[in-house]
Amino acid sequence: MAAMAASHFFCSHHMNYSSDSISKFSNPLGDGSLRPYFSSHKSKGLSSFQTKCRNSRTHIVKAISDSSKHERKQVELVYNLDEKLNRLADEVDMNAGLSRLSLFSPCKINVFLRITSKRPDGFHDLASLFHVISLGDKIKFSLSPSKSKDRLSTNVPGIPLDERNLIIKALNLYRKKTGSDKFFWVHVDKRVPTGAGLGGGSSNAATALWAANRFSGGVATEKELQEWSGEIGSDVPFFFSKGAAYCTGRGEIVQDIPSPVPFDLPMVLIKPPEACSTAEVYKRFRLDVSSTIEPSTLLEKISKNGISQDVCVNDLEAPAFEVLPSLKRLKQRILAAGRGKYDAVFMSGSGSTIVGVGSPDPPQFIYDEEDYKDVFLSEATFITRGDQQWYTEPSSSNATSHMDKSNCVG
Repeated sequence: MAAMAASHFFCSHHMNYSSDSISKFSNPLGDGSLRPYFSSHKSKGLSSFQTKCRNSRTHIVKAISDSSKHERKQVELVYNLDEKLNRLADEVDMNAGLSRLSLFSPCKINVFLRITSKRPDGFHDLASLFHVISLGDKIKFSLSPSKSKDRLSTNVPGIPLDERNLIIKALNLYRKKTGSDKFFWVHVDKRVPTGAGLGGGSSNAATALWAANRFSGGVATEKELQEWSGEIGSDVPFFFSKGAAYCTGRGEIVQDIPSPVPFDLPMVLIKPPEACSTAEVYKRFRLDVSSTIEPSTLLEKISKNGISQDVCVNDLEAPAFEVLPSLKRLKQRILAAGRGKYDAVFMSGSGSTIVGVGSPDPPQFIYDEEDYKDVFLSEATFITRGDQQWYTEPSSSNATSHMDKSNCVG
């Protein structure tokens, strides 16, 4: 055997190397050294090798090799098997087809929101700077064996789990547009409160469309997904931007823009338990007493000078404060207590979230007073996404709160 150029291996854990998961080591090099490599092919599921090694981190492989001078040498190779197994698992997902997917579903704020006219169809035309932020839900998608129904679950009560839910609407829409026959099990870990003006439900719908397209191999373009999503709701198309957009029409006309704000600019979101009905807010809106400043002027000022109180105009604040007078008092108190602390304090969307930009910390009275013990609190930052990628949660994102969980639905 010494006369043959051969290598003999054994694992210190006496494990079997499956031929379809890990190739044999390469032949000895001219200097008698060995170079291990892993093949790119991997069968579905865990191999016997993965199963036996999954709880072991560092492994020693001993090798006996004949060098070019026919001298028998024994060497020990020490390597981190976990890293190689993780790499193999990634190759399994790519080669075997997607069966599970976990995605971040971020919400948004309106840095400014101008209502410019009332339309013949009863809706209003708006002009707004939308921006995605780091607060969001986590949604897990799995292929269902069912060929007739999706199944939806969540971590909080009160969420509709049928066709009323925007996620189910989005999956139904995708199948209608593409002819896909895939159905899903979906679990939503809710963090974004409803009735908050943060677009949590719209983001969930956009995320579901993105996921369905991934499971189908990307048969639809991002542009098509964006166009289709307008059938679900006016805010849904925005989430197919890169994260910062100037939105007009009902909100469905989305113009991508470079983010005009720094990503390390902190903010705090403060939302009382009471929600604002969007329909009721618009019902009380009066165009003749709203702001007259041009939206393009606001966008230009923010792009040049950043966020300040005078540019964070929201025409829906006045009617929202009529619907919920306590919300007006909350904003006034935050402004008074946070003098010099925040660059701007304003309401997002149709409410009822008040945003303080410039600091991640709420005013002390939020902690001290019984009236505010159930408010939702979260720090956040601005985020965007890359080409052909969905949004990812920043590692530093920390959504915490004095929080009434019954309020976190939608």
